[in-house]
Amino acid sequence: MESYPKNNNFRYNPAKVLVLSFAIIIFLGSILLSLPVATINHRSLSYLDALFTATSAVCVTGLVVVDTGTTFSIFGQIVILILIQIGGLGIMTFAALIAMALGKKISFKQRLMLQETFNQNSIQGIVRLVRYVLVITFILEFAGALILGAHWFSEMGWKAFYYGLFHSVSAFNNAGFDLMGGFSSLASYTSDVITNVVIMFLILTGGIGFFVLWDLYLYPWKRKFSYHSKIVLTTSGLLLLVAFAAIFILEFHNPNTLGSLDTGDKILASFFMAVTPRTAGFSTIDVGNMTQASLFFTMILMFIGASPGSTGGGIKTSTFIVVLASIMANIKGRKQSVLFKKAIPLSAYTRAISIFLLSLFLIIGTAFLLTLFENNPLMDNIFEAVSAFGTVGLSTGITPSLTLPGKIAIIIAMFAGRVGPLTLAYVLGEKGSDLIKYPEGNILIG
Repeated sequence: MESYPKNNNFRYNPAKVLVLSFAIIIFLGSILLSLPVATINHRSLSYLDALFTATSAVCVTGLVVVDTGTTFSIFGQIVILILIQIGGLGIMTFAALIAMALGKKISFKQRLMLQETFNQNSIQGIVRLVRYVLVITFILEFAGALILGAHWFSEMGWKAFYYGLFHSVSAFNNAGFDLMGGFSSLASYTSDVITNVVIMFLILTGGIGFFVLWDLYLYPWKRKFSYHSKIVLTTSGLLLLVAFAAIFILEFHNPNTLGSLDTGDKILASFFMAVTPRTAGFSTIDVGNMTQASLFFTMILMFIGASPGSTGGGIKTSTFIVVLASIMANIKGRKQSVLFKKAIPLSAYTRAISIFLLSLFLIIGTAFLLTLFENNPLMDNIFEAVSAFGTVGLSTGITPSLTLPGKIAIIIAMFAGRVGPLTLAYVLGEKGSDLIKYPEGNILIG
């Protein structure tokens, strides 16, 4: 968390404003989704289900208690689509867009909020980054909508372009909402190369982080990547390859997932299932029928999640690799944790450890509540908790049957996962003072 001046005259707290803005958007979305006009049968959805759906959309998760395609009307679906877009980019990004469109200058407070939104270390160049984020987002989403719409046109007619837009926005923002009906996600497109490739591309570009996308854009001229981009690209690439190999091997003979597919389709489906746990939530095979080993490995991927400054959740790839590098340094007896011949700052290490442990505690607490109130297998409850925290949206199929306490637990987990456990703890906790220095005490570790 970036430190801010600690005097009584400076009461503006970007973290609190960020959390409050997400809460307000969720509340407004839940009101709209609970209206009769939001459903196909014009019957009001229960407020808790509307709140669950709004939270899932704003937190770009994709867990649903009612099927999106067969429950919500066009009005309801558009509300969900807008909530996904706002949740993916952040409300302050859209406020900046309006200000720039009106020719107004972005204030210092707004720049602080944008810094918090995109997880940057300073406000320098933040407005330029926001312009780039908006441009690249709308270009990629529009291109994805056109390709999917044209590809699905023979199957759906002109409705295909609306479906293309919805799924393009949902994929780029790593939301996982779909309109296919029957809680089936993209199961009917398991062998469809174009649909798979477009959705995977959007998931990866949305989840890799806007700062890294900016670096990729500048690479032809700069011919080098920043230290952060090197770490994110290397970690993401390795995770993708390991995940593909693991899913392919573990599900190869499973008749309920990959077993009945030919080799080419097995490769395509395995690659898709390696991409989507990185907080996207789409699926082309039945997650509930995956082997226990595959579910466990998928939970690891969901816990790690996407990269900083992206539309995805999880502890983030950089957090994972910093914690891993620090563990390896301790094992080898080194005083510094080193990646790409550069030492990791102590502040980055302590922040990474804090995020890792707070996230783990949040998942354990959510899984415990689900085990307490839900009559489901333990693995399903843990999987649901990890998926909610990581804002992934994958489920073994238990989401629609959650009880009231279970829904509330998942809502809290989704919200905490989206705003970030460290940010939420910073908002809820009492700030201490660094002016008082205490003597160090001796404690045995290990």
